[in-house]
Amino acid sequence: MTSQQSTHCDSIQYFFAQRALLSSGWAKEVLFSVKDGQFHSFKTDCAPTAECHVLSGPVLPTIANVHSHAFQRVMAGAAEVSLNPNDSFWSWRDLMYKIVQKLTPEDAYIIAKQLYIDMLKAGYTQVGEFHYLHHDAGGKHYGQIGEMANQIISAANESGMGLTLLPVLYSHSGFGGQAPNAGQARFINSTDSYLALHQSCDKTLANHPIHKLGICFHSLRAVTKPQIERVLQSLAKDCPVHIHIAEQQKEVQDSLAFSGQRPVEWLHNEIGLDASWCLVHATHLTDAERQTIARSQAVAGLCPTTEANLGDGIFPGVAFEQENGRWGIGSDSHVSLSIVEELRTYEYGQRLRDQQRNRLYRLDQTSVGDNLYQQALLGGNQACNVSLGLTKGNRADFMVLDESHPFIAASEAKDLLNRWLFATNENLVKDVFVAGNHTIQNFHHQQEESSRLAFTQVIKKAMYHA
Repeated sequence: MTSQQSTHCDSIQYFFAQRALLSSGWAKEVLFSVKDGQFHSFKTDCAPTAECHVLSGPVLPTIANVHSHAFQRVMAGAAEVSLNPNDSFWSWRDLMYKIVQKLTPEDAYIIAKQLYIDMLKAGYTQVGEFHYLHHDAGGKHYGQIGEMANQIISAANESGMGLTLLPVLYSHSGFGGQAPNAGQARFINSTDSYLALHQSCDKTLANHPIHKLGICFHSLRAVTKPQIERVLQSLAKDCPVHIHIAEQQKEVQDSLAFSGQRPVEWLHNEIGLDASWCLVHATHLTDAERQTIARSQAVAGLCPTTEANLGDGIFPGVAFEQENGRWGIGSDSHVSLSIVEELRTYEYGQRLRDQQRNRLYRLDQTSVGDNLYQQALLGGNQACNVSLGLTKGNRADFMVLDESHPFIAASEAKDLLNRWLFATNENLVKDVFVAGNHTIQNFHHQQEESSRLAFTQVIKKAMYHA
């Protein structure tokens, strides 16, 4: 057990914040307590007591990152050279396939650990790890079931990150059960081997209170209807279900050619959508599909910086907000690890498309920054099966912004989130607590130096050595 996972004692920790964003809204002079990793009490308009840890800056809830492919962090920024006048997601995928062939289980651990440290520094304290790197470079299963998943779990444990592990069923290269190609060999499982992997992950995670387990299908092109039905019938009914969907126009056209239905339309009609689902990207939707997602209360798992990087398209966020649709944010391929940049990119994409300002608000919350943060918090909780937010009984995860920055120090509560999200570039997340543990202290993680050195060597091997 590392220092990031210190055992909770029966004693209560007390904290004091001049300003804190509670579930009921901004409050002043907040005295709160933490017991057994959960928020125990909140009192406002209080003075700090002698046993308090006084927090030097505004306190915010942390957020769950709904969508991550940890291993892709190693290639962030390496695909920005034009190789084809028609470069797209599909040409980017070819490079990803080449790089993934070089990664060992130890490499996967090193990449994930550094990634999770950097996520914690950004204010993410739970990550939905959409994990499909399962086997060796030839596609052979490792001797231990779940060897690669275990590396992800170890990375989360060592870093202090809460993990919602989403082992992925990936069996085919295209709609209708097409045979996988060579580049996909490390990803492929049959339904039976997937269920065995899921069972193994369930056992491994059983004694980790901040970790969760979900069900995951890579995409409709990678699984068949009988596979989806069998997995859903075989596994727990109370866990989240994630899937990539409607990310690319080609995927939509292939779905229409195969079934006569668009991806979200097919999933709704043939399987059924409800609040357990997280539809990752869901970029290319008809009005009817968008309304279906909103009515079902499924979460749209949006990854604005990755979607921009890959040229995916722009999610119909304005209409989705008006329909009270649920959404969360993810960093996906990890070209950015900034909550600020994800939320800002989401809003600015809508503005550029519509040639208007202030697009993502709701009638009960007209402040764009406040609405973005609240919806990302709620959608992240649902998609990752966690309860984050400053309220009694929730897991005691919170962050402290740097009050030395003029926009943070000077802003009144009504402007603070807008100032942070739309007027700052440097990372202002100074301290982060996970289940009461002080994981990021004054911008630093205890293991960051050794982790960075190891990660540097993996980048060199994966990207620059034959």
